[in-house]
Amino acid sequence: MTSANVSLVTEFILVGLTDQPDLQIPLFFVFLAMYIVTALGNLCLITLIVINSNLHTPMYFFLFNLSFIDLCYSSVFTPKMLMNFILSNNVISYVECLTQLYFFCFFVISEGYVLTSMAYDRYVAICNPLLYTVAMSPKLCLNLMFGTYAMAFSGAMAHTGCMLRLTFCDANTINHYFCDILPVMQLSCTSTYVNQLVVFIVVGINVTVPSIAIVISYAFILSSICHINSAEGRSKAFRTCSSHMIAVSLFFGSGAFMYLKPSSSSSMDQGKTSSVFYTNVVPMMNPLIYSLRNKDVKMALKKTLTRWKF
Repeated sequence: MTSANVSLVTEFILVGLTDQPDLQIPLFFVFLAMYIVTALGNLCLITLIVINSNLHTPMYFFLFNLSFIDLCYSSVFTPKMLMNFILSNNVISYVECLTQLYFFCFFVISEGYVLTSMAYDRYVAICNPLLYTVAMSPKLCLNLMFGTYAMAFSGAMAHTGCMLRLTFCDANTINHYFCDILPVMQLSCTSTYVNQLVVFIVVGINVTVPSIAIVISYAFILSSICHINSAEGRSKAFRTCSSHMIAVSLFFGSGAFMYLKPSSSSSMDQGKTSSVFYTNVVPMMNPLIYSLRNKDVKMALKKTLTRWKF
């Protein structure tokens, strides 16, 4: 009856990370530097793995996929985020918003399952080293990645499909720096009960399943480490595990804080801050945590630089 008086939204306005003018330019350079480090770090790792045959192993196959995901993942929203720091009119169209939301969901879910595959790879390498070559066969590695991207595709389709069923009337200001699920959903002038249920189920599965798998893998890993006789060997293994678990905790912890809680305007502001960790910090840290501290990668980098030296 009132549909003729309702103006449907065709574009959204992104509030950004902060509305304080004095912080816009400094934050632009901070996040630009982070994006450059993220892009260069992951591109460097991808290149090293491709051109060095000694890195063609299951561990580096997963690292290749992780770096590819991080590079795409950070590129989904960071360029728009940087533009919003220097532009006064931070507009994004309805189609662009949902496209950004889809690819964000796809890559963030993929990241969680790649981290899980890496944890399983380390479990096999430490707990069953003699069976590593047989257990981590090329077929299994490909199946793990196929499952990763299948889960990401289904999760992203579920979120985006549910968002398409919503109607957006007059409100079009998104309290975020990109089109995330909860901030966009808050603007709907129709019921979001189904969307909230889907978010709780899909996010719950894609956080709980990888988290439990990673915890179980590392429980066995730590048990095996405790049986290592060499104190130096135990210390080195613990340092490697602690670095991995810090990154995993940042990624899953900030994601769970953002999604597995009731949505409100105050919690959304807190969510924007926590989302910086899994959208900017984690993709930047991953090349350092998983690769650049690795002896094989350092040797491959030195070999590559020597080969290209004129």
